[in-house]
Amino acid sequence: MLERLLRTVSIVASAIVLLSFAFFAIDETRDASQKSAAAIAGLEATRQSDPSGRQERARERAHSRAREAIDDADDVLVAPFASIVSGSDSSWARRGVPTLIALVLYGFGLSFLARFAKGRA
Repeated sequence: MLERLLRTVSIVASAIVLLSFAFFAIDETRDASQKSAAAIAGLEATRQSDPSGRQERARERAHSRAREAIDDADDVLVAPFASIVSGSDSSWARRGVPTLIALVLYGFGLSFLARFAKGRA
């Protein structure tokens, strides 16, 4: 039972983190001249692993509800690691490093715990 729960949490958390990063990468590669002012403000919030309240509201206006739900869940999952690169000038580093750490912790770490729990049962 514990094994199944840990595996499910691992898969869901990893999927959320990967989807959010994929959306960020898509936003970064789009042509900025085609975006509205609201989308540009939302893009600035997307570049942060732990956006401020103002950035969060701008992101909410620029994204769909589904996209915002994924980004909100990602904010929670990567928040513990966001301070590691918060001073970086690179938006890819500010998003990429916390994403990689989250994937290691949630993807590999929880999967390892699930295998360990299976062996103990």
